[in-house]
Amino acid sequence: MRHIAFLRNVNQGQRGHPSTRDILDAFADAGAHDAVAFQANGTVVFTADDPQTVVDDAMQALAARSGVVRDAFWMPLSDITAIVEAHAGQPDAARRELTLHGGGVLDRADPQVSRMAAHRRCEIVDAGPGWMVSKNEVDRESNATPVAELVSGTRATSRRLPTLVRLIDRFSQADRATRRIFAIGLPRPSSSTSRSR
Repeated sequence: MRHIAFLRNVNQGQRGHPSTRDILDAFADAGAHDAVAFQANGTVVFTADDPQTVVDDAMQALAARSGVVRDAFWMPLSDITAIVEAHAGQPDAARRELTLHGGGVLDRADPQVSRMAAHRRCEIVDAGPGWMVSKNEVDRESNATPVAELVSGTRATSRRLPTLVRLIDRFSQADRATRRIFAIGLPRPSSSTSRSR
């Protein structure tokens, strides 16, 4: 199954941050040899039967390889797709963010949670176990991560909805093409040569 990892506080290639090669090598060390970086913000697409173990092992490998310690969160691509599809049609979709965090379900109806979000100029519009979708008041602002960290009491990291739409478009198309190949009986690529694009 394909999953998406969000590494927290990563700007690949910048001083003090891990490189793309460090990140992909760390995922390979953890057994995810098909891992692909998407953009330069620590978003990684990978396949695994046990994604939590892969992400935990990859972060340990990253620290050993580069000396950079980072938190990471993951979610199945299918779950991210469902969340994005529920929000992408909204007129304010460009101002929405998906945040992954280490807490449970944030109670967006709680007046104190609403006040904390409003103080950071955003509103939590959807939430589930370990994730929330927020809407920023201003275009191109990104206020979700500090809100999620404050409310959940845990680390968090966010990706803007337009970024996730592009990610889903790219990787869902690859999945559809693979399903079509398998459906018409063409030979499957061997696991040693198959790489996601």
